[in-house]
Amino acid sequence: MIIREASRADYPQLRRIYLESRRESFRWANVDEMTLDDFDKDTSEEQILLAEEYAQVLGFASLYVPDRFIHNLFVHPAAAGNGVGDLLLKRAVAELGTPVTLKCVSENLKALRFYKKRGWKAVVEEGEPDARYWVLVYE
Repeated sequence: MIIREASRADYPQLRRIYLESRRESFRWANVDEMTLDDFDKDTSEEQILLAEEYAQVLGFASLYVPDRFIHNLFVHPAAAGNGVGDLLLKRAVAELGTPVTLKCVSENLKALRFYKKRGWKAVVEEGEPDARYWVLVYE
């Protein structure tokens, strides 16, 4: 498996991963409102790293470099549990340097466990009552 910067040619696969992953794991969200175009809108002005194996994109991380912020980390549901997210997270930290931050929806307990297991610390819970998220930091 390789981690590399995404090119525009990768966007069709990245859009599909973003859509399918959110539909699979965002049980609190309205999946009918999710579209393929969300990827382009939600990663605008970000550096995108992807994990690839045998010309198949397995996941991606989008980074907002000026703030050392990992905005998105998504793995295709079929590739989950195979170390893809771990490799993307390590590469993102290497690219951004420390300290680095990210936000994780409070209801996404699986993701929160994933980050905490890798040494991320939950600093503060923010957001509106129906849209809470944790700010996590890695130093």
